[in-house]
Amino acid sequence: MIWTRKKVVWLVILVSLGVAIIVVVITVPVVLLVDKKSNDDPSYHNKANRPIRVVDDFPDPGLVHVNGTWYAYGTNAAADNPNVAHVPVATSKNFTTWSLLQGYDVLPTLSGWETNINHYAPDVIQREDGRFVLYYSGELKDWLRHHCVGAAVSNGTNPLGPYVPRNQTLACPRDQGGALDPAPFKDVDGTLYVVYKADANSIGHGGDCNNGKKPILSTPIMLQQLQSDGVTPVGDPVEILTNEKVDGPLVEAPDIIRTDQGVYYLFFSSHCYTSPEYDVKYAYSTSLSGPYIRAERALFKSGDFGLKSPGGATASVDGTRMVFHANCGDERCLYAAAIDISINHTITPAAL
Repeated sequence: MIWTRKKVVWLVILVSLGVAIIVVVITVPVVLLVDKKSNDDPSYHNKANRPIRVVDDFPDPGLVHVNGTWYAYGTNAAADNPNVAHVPVATSKNFTTWSLLQGYDVLPTLSGWETNINHYAPDVIQREDGRFVLYYSGELKDWLRHHCVGAAVSNGTNPLGPYVPRNQTLACPRDQGGALDPAPFKDVDGTLYVVYKADANSIGHGGDCNNGKKPILSTPIMLQQLQSDGVTPVGDPVEILTNEKVDGPLVEAPDIIRTDQGVYYLFFSSHCYTSPEYDVKYAYSTSLSGPYIRAERALFKSGDFGLKSPGGATASVDGTRMVFHANCGDERCLYAAAIDISINHTITPAAL
């Protein structure tokens, strides 16, 4: 082949274009990765803000602080096992060192509507009379593998109970698959509420958490006002949030706090608890009943501080501390963390 000046020029152009394309292909993913990391708040790269693993096999924790002691209440330790505590409890004086009360059950007796296994996501609040109310998810005797929300009242003024369950469920929307994950809330005027998830994925069409196949059912988070006894509903519940496409099959594990600035924060988890996409998200509103504005970033997700599938969070009333679970081998362990709520409604991890 005879290389003319024209052919040489075209060869140089083609080679240059090829090199440019290769550079772009290699560089763009690197830039995107760097940008993705740099978009995170610096608090996620500060080791001092790392949540602390404090108790093994303690999912879906509820939280209350009484007379200088923290109490965490968890889902029972073994599925389908009637020989474990229905509602286990752990305590702490400093929020960093926790002790599981081995063998102790705050709910030793059960109501007639529930089975002896699979009690999920308990939480506690203190009434004006000094007694405590325990909210929990119990499995229905007449509809196995489906849950509803129960309530129990302490015999005295000890947050350890024991608690005596009410005869009837507190929330049980059977047309929505039942109810899960109750969390109490006291508003600034003293009015009591309980927030929970309508468990529609339990009647879904299969896939992730039984709701990954179309049509995807709504798993709304519901807000129910209560009388001062903490166990009697006032009016009908209202929906304050539901799952969107970005949430996968569901939203669940709601928890509400109110700041001194008059802003309500709703914490919740999305995706299936067995998925690496399970997380702790939050939304905010100036009205308890919403509408709630979702934060752009999850508060905790897989990869943050090495966590795997964090979820089921409960925040302290003052919005400075939080407990949640994350995968730890074949179990879900209790983690303790500090959080910081900024005036622009962004919540980030902080140092304990």
